[in-house]
Amino acid sequence: MNKFLTILFLICTECLTLKAQKIQTPAEFLGYKLGEQFTPHHRVVDYYRYLTTASSNIKLNEYGKTNEGRPLLLATVASAENIGKLEDIRKNNLRLAGISNEIPTPGQPAIVWLSYNVHGNEAVSTEASLQTIYDLLDPSNQRSQLWLKNTVVILDPCLNPDGRERYVNFYNPVRNLVPDAFPSSREHFEPWPGGRANHYYFDLNRDWAWQSQVETQQRMLVYNKWLPQVHVDFHEQGVNEPYYFAPAAEPYHQDISKWQREFQTIIGKNNARYFDKNGWMYFTRERFDLLYPSYGDTYPIYNGSVGMTYEQGGSGRAGLAIVNSEGDTLTLKARIDHHYTTGLSTVEAVSQNASKAIAEFKSYFDASKTNPPGEYKTYVIKGENTEKLKALSTMLQRNGIEVGYGSAKGASGFNYFTGKKENFKVEKNDMVISAYQPKSVLLKVLFEPKTFVSDSATYDITAWSLPYAFGLPAYATSENLKSLSAVLPEVTAEATEISNPVAYIANWNSLSDVKFLAQLLKYNIKVRYSEVPFETGGKRFNAGSLIIARTSNDGFGEGFGQIIKSLAASSGITLQAIASAYVDKGADLGSDKVRFIRKPRIMAITGESSSSLSFGEVWHFFEQQIKYPLSVVRAEDLQRVNLNEFDVIIFPDGNYSDPGNEKIQQWIRGGGKLIVMEGAVSQLAGKKGFDLKYKEEPKKNEKDLNPYEDLKIYENRERERVGANIPGAIYKVDLDSTHPLGFGFPGYYYTLKLDDKVYQYLSSGWNVGVLKKDNYVTGFVGAQAKKKLVDGMLFGVEDIGSGSVVYLADDPLFRSFWENGKLLFSNAVFMVGH
Repeated sequence: MNKFLTILFLICTECLTLKAQKIQTPAEFLGYKLGEQFTPHHRVVDYYRYLTTASSNIKLNEYGKTNEGRPLLLATVASAENIGKLEDIRKNNLRLAGISNEIPTPGQPAIVWLSYNVHGNEAVSTEASLQTIYDLLDPSNQRSQLWLKNTVVILDPCLNPDGRERYVNFYNPVRNLVPDAFPSSREHFEPWPGGRANHYYFDLNRDWAWQSQVETQQRMLVYNKWLPQVHVDFHEQGVNEPYYFAPAAEPYHQDISKWQREFQTIIGKNNARYFDKNGWMYFTRERFDLLYPSYGDTYPIYNGSVGMTYEQGGSGRAGLAIVNSEGDTLTLKARIDHHYTTGLSTVEAVSQNASKAIAEFKSYFDASKTNPPGEYKTYVIKGENTEKLKALSTMLQRNGIEVGYGSAKGASGFNYFTGKKENFKVEKNDMVISAYQPKSVLLKVLFEPKTFVSDSATYDITAWSLPYAFGLPAYATSENLKSLSAVLPEVTAEATEISNPVAYIANWNSLSDVKFLAQLLKYNIKVRYSEVPFETGGKRFNAGSLIIARTSNDGFGEGFGQIIKSLAASSGITLQAIASAYVDKGADLGSDKVRFIRKPRIMAITGESSSSLSFGEVWHFFEQQIKYPLSVVRAEDLQRVNLNEFDVIIFPDGNYSDPGNEKIQQWIRGGGKLIVMEGAVSQLAGKKGFDLKYKEEPKKNEKDLNPYEDLKIYENRERERVGANIPGAIYKVDLDSTHPLGFGFPGYYYTLKLDDKVYQYLSSGWNVGVLKKDNYVTGFVGAQAKKKLVDGMLFGVEDIGSGSVVYLADDPLFRSFWENGKLLFSNAVFMVGH
């Protein structure tokens, strides 16, 4: 009897234990099967939080919030043996990377990081993450429990919650009770701007290195504290595409290691094994290359990982079901199955090769520290512009790149701005970056003067070198220079102490100065600028320098000086107090060359006619960077707006019905300022009332005509199109720095050309930024496009009546990382027209 009771007790105990270990599936928790509807973000969060109560093998971390206040989560899954040692595992991984000087301990598990839903309307991947994490935590899943013995898996279920919710909130209310798979039904067409981008309409999958967006900044802070061996970025592509997984297409960046190439193939073949078993179609080695450094696959690669993109057919058009061009119905359920399969297949492949992955990871960083790639071993950025130098330092340090300042000796190296090898001296305020550091590959990629492009059919821009983007003179040398200091020698942000100064002066040459001006105007402090350079108190000030005089600001009383100093300090700029309006050289402060800056009322045009990315750059610039008021008006509502309530109207890139209509022209003649960008510029070319014209291509002589020009090989059709292509290359623009649009620049500006558009010189306006012959600097440009990009205008100002039009044919705010362009754009907004 006692033996029977003992056996019964053990059976009951085992049943209770199994029950206690039972984890609800996503379907059990949500009340519907995955694939039957899109899961709102708050319910995704609920399930992840529930899992922490149902399993001891998960740690959940809220690493930040989005612009709209939604939580950003990371779930870390590990074995019972490793879950309590995650911090030790993380620190030991950094020892392997050489970021910690301590000796790494053996037995390190491999780390896999799975990133879902960076593009909000590619909404399947968050759904797939729910099933993936369940299978990883399910104690009855013997395969996943085996993998976790030597592998730690980190899952970010949604990198872009704001964009995803915009998509889900569109789709769920308009879908039919039974999903309508007819491709032209309304549930397959998102309204503008769609859910792809974040709150500010930025593409977060282009922001990994630049970290302009709050989601990226918070995520990368954690990512660089882990540095996984493998990273997967889950995406979707068009509804008529099957599935893409690595290995990637050419061009590969030349510094991608042999192991990084090999392991992509190992993982890809493991994925193929499961897809073949299920009869699912896929492709590899096409379309998705590994060059541009700010993607979710390339950025991890340049940080020692094996980074990969997985692309499922579907995206925002697919909804719950859609009929593709071959007549097959693509369902959300099938899309989930595919991403779920590759996610687990990747974890399996890493587990099977964990020791090799760890060894290669360590070798990668050992080589980075002792034998960095490339010709150049030190980069020196001149410290002539402290504010820009600090902005560059912030970007580099966010990426874990070590910087120093000053050096005991000079050197010889490549001058970025002349394109020649020259001798140079290193000053104490110059930034000195040694390539002998763990992040040497990323450093080299971000600073290389010319990126080698093995295949011109690339997916994104081909030039991004930071000295050009920041407009900072720089040198690259093969010598290993040692810096003298880890911090920039401090320059006080306070004004020179003068009793009862006549005015305070701030130089005008960086975004920090724009922030200062914006704050002054918001406080209704009256500001002037000098349209000519001048010298006073032993210092030289650029044209455009801000003058804040006591005159007209008497209402601020005795606290005026302290207010100005406080605003300068918060903006990170240096002030000069002066005791007299009489200057040493240039125009005195009472001269007619010293102009008053009106506080502008600014409108930006948005809506279906505008590029959401271009508008987002403008919106983010005003709201988040300079914090200046901006009214946003849809293009379709413009006719009902009283334009006289605004001083400035900005048309971002787009395709508008009539950005130069008679109402707008009348407003310009009355004193308004119209700023048109990229595509909006081209819409004014040849329009009555404007001097702007396209640059005509020279006609060919008969002897130059090729009678066989139209004979082309079908197989080469993609290559033929490349000849007219310019995916993103850098050109040097000759800039008239005496014009307000050119204030703060040294007579030139490096622009990122994204198209082959160039315009005739204005005959009745100001050709402020022009291309001449041989202005190409770096990046791929097709032969046909290169012929066009000579002798024309890119940035100009046309005076019309009492107002003006500012033409910005290139994007000065591109992805918010083209730092030098922000001053050019600010000149257009605040300086032109006074």
